[in-house]
Amino acid sequence: MRSTVVIKGNKSGMSVYLDPSVPFQQILADIEKKFRESAKFWGSVQMALALEGRSLTPDEEYQIVNAIMGSSQVEIICLIDQNGEQIRRCEKALNEKLMELSSQTGQFYKGDLKRGDSLESEASIVVIGDVNHGARVTAKGNIIILGELKGSVFAGAAGNSQAVVVALDMAPTQIRIADQISRNGEKNKRLGRGPMIAGIENGAIYTKVIKKNWLSMFNFN
Repeated sequence: MRSTVVIKGNKSGMSVYLDPSVPFQQILADIEKKFRESAKFWGSVQMALALEGRSLTPDEEYQIVNAIMGSSQVEIICLIDQNGEQIRRCEKALNEKLMELSSQTGQFYKGDLKRGDSLESEASIVVIGDVNHGARVTAKGNIIILGELKGSVFAGAAGNSQAVVVALDMAPTQIRIADQISRNGEKNKRLGRGPMIAGIENGAIYTKVIKKNWLSMFNFN
């Protein structure tokens, strides 16, 4: 009997072929079985995921990602298509929305921050550029970086634990939000592929791949 789910590695991470001729619930069950059986092979790893073979709704994609992560130690950090166009579309939409927000509030800085540079804001701030190693951004609200984060950031500097940090590419030396600190060290290890968000959850800083509908969370007042 032919397999309805075929897993293979690719240069971006992992691709999973899904048989388009069988019901979706069977696909889900077969995914769970397949990843349980291969859990030791994959081990504990973060990967980008490409889904092939059938058209899927966002809810179906969500169920598949949950099925994979619930049946193995594989953490899916983002969904991509074969040429990475989905990531570029996500970054473009994020960029456009945050530019709109920054134009409404006036809290933005245009340009790259280099070693020794320090930028502070009494509210939230959008940095249109990179924050390089040795640079620091501090804000009483959110910090949004339309570029690469390699330096240090301190959001919610007045004690706002609801503040978040967003970057299109996140490899920080340190993230601090309110009274919580997360250090990434001198090597600036990338925390994930594509746009990411950091916030406080259960008393600690978490980082997640950003979804466009999360933009409604931001309060730029």
